[in-house]
Amino acid sequence: MELNKRKLALGDRNIVGARVTQARTEQGILQKDLLARMQVAGVDISLPALSLLEGQKRPVSDIELKALSEILNVDVRWLLGQI
Repeated sequence: MELNKRKLALGDRNIVGARVTQARTEQGILQKDLLARMQVAGVDISLPALSLLEGQKRPVSDIELKALSEILNVDVRWLLGQI
């Protein structure tokens, strides 16, 4: 299945969105599947909110950051661009 490409420039509301997108697409995970996994993990987020997060157009909470790190199996520091 082909993944959609981002049409708009990234925002400046968070620093993890581009890395979330990178990890998700490298693993072949669709946004809707990531959304479902986050909801199973107890993080209540909508598809538009996830899209805004990935587009760096909304802040990311610490709870969301932790869940994203665990679900995508990446270090939080990597998501933050520290490693």
